[in-house]
Amino acid sequence: MGISRLLQLSPNKSGWGDTIAFPAPHFSKYIGPLMRAFVYDGHMNKHIDTIVAIATAKAPAGIGIIRLSGPQAHCIAEIIQQKKITARQVSYGRFLDGTDAAIDDGIAIYFAGPHSYTGEDVVELQAHGNPYLLMQLQKRCIALGARQARPGEFTERAFLNEKLDLAQAEAVADLISAGSEAAARAARRSLDGEFSARVHEVEQGLVQLRVYIEAALDFPEEEIDFLATPELQKRLRRVQHDMSTLLQEAERGKRLLDGVHVVIVGAPNVGKSSLLNRLAGEERAIVTEIAGTTRDVLREAITIDGVVITLVDTAGLRETVDIVEQEGIKRAHRELAQADLALAVIDDRNAEVSIVELRQSLTGVPKILWLHNKCDLSARPAMQELQDDGWHLWLSARDGQGFDGLREKLREAAGVNEIDAGSFSARARHVEALVRASASLVLAEQQLVQKQGELAAQELRDSHHALGEITGHMDADALLGRIFSSFCIGK
Repeated sequence: MGISRLLQLSPNKSGWGDTIAFPAPHFSKYIGPLMRAFVYDGHMNKHIDTIVAIATAKAPAGIGIIRLSGPQAHCIAEIIQQKKITARQVSYGRFLDGTDAAIDDGIAIYFAGPHSYTGEDVVELQAHGNPYLLMQLQKRCIALGARQARPGEFTERAFLNEKLDLAQAEAVADLISAGSEAAARAARRSLDGEFSARVHEVEQGLVQLRVYIEAALDFPEEEIDFLATPELQKRLRRVQHDMSTLLQEAERGKRLLDGVHVVIVGAPNVGKSSLLNRLAGEERAIVTEIAGTTRDVLREAITIDGVVITLVDTAGLRETVDIVEQEGIKRAHRELAQADLALAVIDDRNAEVSIVELRQSLTGVPKILWLHNKCDLSARPAMQELQDDGWHLWLSARDGQGFDGLREKLREAAGVNEIDAGSFSARARHVEALVRASASLVLAEQQLVQKQGELAAQELRDSHHALGEITGHMDADALLGRIFSSFCIGK
């Protein structure tokens, strides 16, 4: 890319430092423009239409809210109440239809842009929470020039008008759908910008590294020595460390948000369903002496210290001519492909053979716990042992022996002990972006060792671009559409 290309990029009001230490003093004059060039300037999106949606649940309630956003929001609200509405003051009155008949009594609150959730003029009409009345009120707003909002469009406008970055916008939906107190706290921290701030910290180090290398590329007579400096290697290792730490924290945040996907797998009749029932604390799965009773996947969610663990009981893995059972086995393999943890259940009376038969099916599963069930029948005590292929636990699903140890291993798999008061929520796409950013850093290091400055610069650009996907500092119309379409209407 080089300095001449970089200086063509739009400057940015990031507030980042304008200087960076270089071995050659004549590089310093380029640093301010380069630092600004590397940082995304954002993009304002001025809308000419006004949107409306019911922002509360479509069920009877004490209060229901209609939300308007856009240039006509204020005027529409004044027409409906037939009175002047002042910003940030509550206006009580009747909401009237097109014939001046009362729809309901309620209040209107006007937030003038840019000091609002979306950055535009926003009005909230609060009425009684009767779905019929709210639909009438929404239809009146549409008749006065508003249009029905798309799912997530209010938060999308907040992002486009720079009230939130993309990670914060996603945290809004995460906060609404949080399944535990810990998940809600983590989503709140992401909404407050803690995750974004961590991303920006890593991004700043990456930008400095890019500037360092790009400057060298415009001085080819010094490039080889410049790229071999210990300072450069030190900077790269620091960014790699920060990236790795952020990835670990994002993975913990993802577990808080999505929970842990645990698949119970094994041959028929080894006690998989009994294991599920014991962990769930109730008879969720049918248990019989007949092999092959389970023919489909059965899911049960349990919560351990605020982290949701989804247990999936699957059909026994074996060769069979039964078409229904074959389909169940296919589904078991699909579940394993998505598993965070596999509970490989074996009959302790025939453990060695069972382990050999299961190993091939478990290829690619990130973590495996080998559960030697029916230890009460094999006369083995409940115990744990770390072997070359992972932890082995001896237990009995029938009488509960060894289950305290299993629950502790599930706690470890869920990362409960790692989750602290500073955890933030993260999504699968955030983790995937960080994985790609980390991989590009590794490749950049390899290229620097080989004195391939242009290739190293490209890898650093790729890493920077992957980070930008998290907060939205990139051109990603398709990505935005996919994310905000998952929001509820009115948010």
